[in-house]
Amino acid sequence: MLQIDNLVFNAWGRRFLDHASVLVSSNAKVGLVGRNGVGKSTLFKLILGELMPDGGEISLPRAARVASVDQEHPATPISLLDTILAADEQRDALHAELETAEPERIADIYARLAEIDADRAPARASEILAGLGFSTADLGRPMAEFSGGWRMRVALAAALFAEPDLLLLDEPTNYLDLEGALWLEARLKKYPNAAIIISHDRELLNNSVDAILHLHEGKLELYTGGYDDFEQRRAEKARLQSAFRAKQEAERAHLQSFVDRFRAKASKAAQAQSRMKRLAKLAPIAETIEERVAPFTLPSPTRPLAPPLMRLEAASVGYGGDPVLRGMDLRLDVDDRIGLLGVNGAGKSTFAKMAAGALGLQSGHMQRERRIQVGWFHQHQIEAMDPTDTPLDIIRRERPDDSETAHRSRLARFGLGFEKQATTVENLSGGERARLLLNLVAMAAPHLLILDEPTNHLDIDSRRALLDALNEYQGAVILITHDRSLMELVADRLWLAADGTVAPFDGDMDDYARFVLDRAKGGSAPSQTRGNKGKRIKKAA
Repeated sequence: MLQIDNLVFNAWGRRFLDHASVLVSSNAKVGLVGRNGVGKSTLFKLILGELMPDGGEISLPRAARVASVDQEHPATPISLLDTILAADEQRDALHAELETAEPERIADIYARLAEIDADRAPARASEILAGLGFSTADLGRPMAEFSGGWRMRVALAAALFAEPDLLLLDEPTNYLDLEGALWLEARLKKYPNAAIIISHDRELLNNSVDAILHLHEGKLELYTGGYDDFEQRRAEKARLQSAFRAKQEAERAHLQSFVDRFRAKASKAAQAQSRMKRLAKLAPIAETIEERVAPFTLPSPTRPLAPPLMRLEAASVGYGGDPVLRGMDLRLDVDDRIGLLGVNGAGKSTFAKMAAGALGLQSGHMQRERRIQVGWFHQHQIEAMDPTDTPLDIIRRERPDDSETAHRSRLARFGLGFEKQATTVENLSGGERARLLLNLVAMAAPHLLILDEPTNHLDIDSRRALLDALNEYQGAVILITHDRSLMELVADRLWLAADGTVAPFDGDMDDYARFVLDRAKGGSAPSQTRGNKGKRIKKAA
């Protein structure tokens, strides 16, 4: 399907691709991975023809349809369903041709429509939209009524519906909630054509693709299997390379020692000359250098508080009108790790605001530890950052009494090196901004960390570093995330925002995944909340 031969691309003073080659077969599902900034999105632009390579070749079959999802769908007056149906250009063109076709052509058009199963298209479009969180009532609404985030989902739905020969998806779960991510994971498994997905979602890469394409130091290397298989095979490859390099260095040292000792001795000159030729033929083996990821700094509270940190009884919360959430009876203890589930719009962020103390109750009772300190991270903080600020400006405001050396040392521990500390926010990557803010909200060693989608801009290794830090942190955590792996490995209880309330979910993430997929199929779904106790999640060792 896709062949890349000796691809070279230079831009912005650096080389992104250095004689890179790979072959992606038809129907393959490939996860494209690599560190932030390595050039994954740039490779997509080269495949799409939006950038021109400096050397090499990208080959696709003639008439192959290639599609990507890189921007939200326009805010048009066209209905949601008609927008998706129009994405199948062949079906759309045939229907348009029917309006003016000659009588002798009509039979051929209807035959072709039957061949592509055009009558089933509205049902298929509706199924995709339901999986991405749209309701039946949404189908007739004009696109102009949807927010930018929902129009991004429309663009994804349109691409899935059109089923191009090669589908390119760049971080598709970043604008989905966990429910949408679970549905997409299942959908990609049965996608009928080839797909390349840039993703930092470990579960998606383990469950939805059959190969991992690694972009590293300008080269492309394809590994069969999911992400865990890729990590194991790459680690084994690095181990063997290091062992072979050590063996070669020992041989080189032995040969050089013989040459140094006997080069000037006439009786050994021929042997020394032979060893010099052998030395010249020893091709150097590159040293394996591990890519280091800076850890997150999430200091634990110095003095634990008496439980509970928070107790809600018949609590309702909202913004002045009808409550968004009502009838909540919950208890949060000092060591709780709560995973908060629910579709977008179910009230997760409202609950986070209330738990952070930024939104009061409308009715009911809240018992709250008066000395509690809360660290609250949410995506709007990244969007609200002053683009002209620098990390140094921000840390100086947060810690006005610290010395300049202390400021720089703290930022370095956050993973922002000297050259990044005076860089304006607008020139920092999304991952660098997220890393800065995550460390800042935890800097005061809070008793409770509330993390609302903390991983959107983090690569897989940074997500692992965040996981390690959270599992070492000794306070309470409320976690909202579409990253299933992070949810499974951090949360030990699940709460579900649904039907205008928040209540414990009796089950683990596998149970919840089945619930979400059953609901998307329109089948009978299990009860959303059962009983009064959340079932503990079994954590991986």
